[in-house]
Amino acid sequence: MENYIVSARKYRPDNFESVVAQKSLTTTLKNAIQSGKLAHAYLFCGPRGVGKTTCARIFAKTINCLAPTGDGEPCNKCESCQSFNQQRSYSIYELDAASNNSVEGIRSLNEQVRIPPQVGKYKVYIIDEVHMLSQAAFNAFLKTLEEPPAHAIFILATTEKHKILPTILSRCQIYDFSRIESADIVSHLQGIAAKEGIKTEHEALRIIAQKSDGCMRDALSLFDQMASFTQGELTYSKVISSLNVLDYEYYFRFTDLILEGKTPQALLLFNEVLTKGFEGNVFIEGAASHFRDLLVNSDPATASLFEGSEELRTRYATQASRCKAKTIFSAIRLCNNCSLNYRASRNKRLLVELTIIELSQLGDDSEDGGGRGPKTLKPIFNKLQDKGAGNNTQPVQQTSTVQQPAPKATQGPAPQDNAQAMQRPVQENRPQPATASPVQGGRPPGMQIKRGGLFGGSRALSAGIQQEAPSAVPSNTGEPARTVQDSAPAPIEKPKTITPELIVQAWTSFALQLPENERALADRMKIMRPELSEGNSFTIAVDNQLAAELFESEATRICSGMSGHLYGITPKMKVIVNKIVVERHVSDRPKQYEILKEKNPLIEKLRTELNLELAR
Repeated sequence: MENYIVSARKYRPDNFESVVAQKSLTTTLKNAIQSGKLAHAYLFCGPRGVGKTTCARIFAKTINCLAPTGDGEPCNKCESCQSFNQQRSYSIYELDAASNNSVEGIRSLNEQVRIPPQVGKYKVYIIDEVHMLSQAAFNAFLKTLEEPPAHAIFILATTEKHKILPTILSRCQIYDFSRIESADIVSHLQGIAAKEGIKTEHEALRIIAQKSDGCMRDALSLFDQMASFTQGELTYSKVISSLNVLDYEYYFRFTDLILEGKTPQALLLFNEVLTKGFEGNVFIEGAASHFRDLLVNSDPATASLFEGSEELRTRYATQASRCKAKTIFSAIRLCNNCSLNYRASRNKRLLVELTIIELSQLGDDSEDGGGRGPKTLKPIFNKLQDKGAGNNTQPVQQTSTVQQPAPKATQGPAPQDNAQAMQRPVQENRPQPATASPVQGGRPPGMQIKRGGLFGGSRALSAGIQQEAPSAVPSNTGEPARTVQDSAPAPIEKPKTITPELIVQAWTSFALQLPENERALADRMKIMRPELSEGNSFTIAVDNQLAAELFESEATRICSGMSGHLYGITPKMKVIVNKIVVERHVSDRPKQYEILKEKNPLIEKLRTELNLELAR
């Protein structure tokens, strides 16, 4: 069986013209070759799989070509080009810095540089992943890199330029390679498919290009994998099933449900995605990309930013015409916030479901609050709401008058149970306003209560409403009957003095209300305890004069803020400096010892028994 060569090696570019999506860099290199202005050191940096090593190999082959073409390309026919293509050239060396990163390897390289090339003009050293060199190896390489022999050229390649020493960067010409666009990858894959006789669909190749994330080597590897899986027929359905990619049909259905406000169906669609083995972040990130495509297709000026086919672009434009750009932008913001918080969330599924609920509330006229979701969520499960609807779901409506039917029988003393039943709902009512009218017609003022309220099942409440309401409740103790108006709660009287508990509570409440930029003051207040002194004054103790000056300057503001928690009484604050704390920091050792002995007399006894002397 013939040896199989993967596409990444088989179709590796062998001249500058075949390099994909790096036109500006290849043009610069060709012009340098044509003009003979070659630097002694180059640095090719950029993401993986974008052509850094390939361009280095083409550049090395071209500068040693014995008969280069007029546009700066290698001829691929001379002895130098043939030896390089057959991997037997002694003028071009490729080194892997990841496995040769020691000082000994660099010293051996410095000795080899002195030997001139056998064929061609230059000896070219291509050092891949140069950022893996150790610090000592970089230092040993500096002198040779700065002043190499005339026949030596170094080409360094790396994916992490920030790890290279500035002294190395200053000695090189730096070429930054960019990621390859999806359109360029699709075009290159179509050319390879035509040479290999593989049938492809444009959407299938687009999925491969998106999955490769701008890396041509990854795209070619996926292309070979899909060609084997589909047996030479790359269709969209087969590719997404093999690469475990969510079909855009899910997102079109999801967007339709969002626009129609069908939250339960949208949640069921998300559950269907989860049962297929996809994570919640994959779904929400795909939704964000879908909304982004809707946004760019909503305006013909930005439609060129969409990378899909014309047929798919038309479909996106049709769905985008059903909603406003502001709504799409808010949806992108919600999905992006969910994606950012996904990893830190403990209940990841609930996070995505809450985002879906907020998305379904984003109507064309909704107030989304700058893409943070609607300010008020609407009812979600309407069936559950309608199921409990009826006569028993009416809310309790409060008015200023109790409307009761006229008595149907002779009035008499009501039983004690009925009197208590009448008083209970009235006592739960709000206090009557001062302008309430007196009792008239035997019906007390109060509140109007409809059937089916929150506590509609109470027998006492029903009895109190359905039976006649006497103007007064008789008492068995001989006391005069109290009207319903007399049962209203009395207003709370404000205390005339401040208790120690109230002053501590007000102090702590004011500290908790301080803004973030005054956190230092708030933290200091939380660990302090004010002591109530004479009248409405209190005292706080601090440990230094600087803190005392701080609180004295803030005394007016603190006392005014505490008055809101002291029923309008503004206290007075006095600041004292704790003398014991101040004396603790004195530099006089005998004075310090006297303070300690004063606090614990056993220290002097211990010093006497051990015959100790105080150090001066």
